[in-house]
Amino acid sequence: MFFPQVKMFRGLLGKTLGFVGYTIQYGCIAHCAFEYIGEFVVCSGPSMEPTIVSHDIVFSERMSRHLCKIQKGDIVIAKSPYDPTMNICKRVIGLEGDRVSTRSDIFSSHTYVPKGHVWLEGDNLRNSTDSRSYGPIPYGLIRGRVCLKLWPAHTFGTLGENPNKQNVKSHKESD
Repeated sequence: MFFPQVKMFRGLLGKTLGFVGYTIQYGCIAHCAFEYIGEFVVCSGPSMEPTIVSHDIVFSERMSRHLCKIQKGDIVIAKSPYDPTMNICKRVIGLEGDRVSTRSDIFSSHTYVPKGHVWLEGDNLRNSTDSRSYGPIPYGLIRGRVCLKLWPAHTFGTLGENPNKQNVKSHKESD
């Protein structure tokens, strides 16, 4: 009577360890996919309206970040410089070496984007906390480039151009 219980225990232990092994393998694959390929992001807040509105689902690819291929006009997901537990969704307005002009109702100013940084702004300039508030952010805070809007279904596709006219001079133009 003792041997059938040992056989049953071995069989159960073998199946459990097999399940745990597959779970770890698939977990590693999922981690690598989300870390190096891309991720799905649910956006919230009005800062990117009308391009992206609250509760839109977008796909953010990570390869551009790893290959340093982020360009002006790209929409990116980045870590908030104020709160590293939060992500922000903004448009790249200036790259390192660019001179960015910002205007308010009172005055206008010019800022140079330092090496290793980008200038980010929301498309909804009147309702966005962005580089105009916190300055240029380090390139390392960028998590990925938004390449597709997935939801709602009737808006599926690539994202549109910046609805604002920014005055940015690249370092090549200012020479």
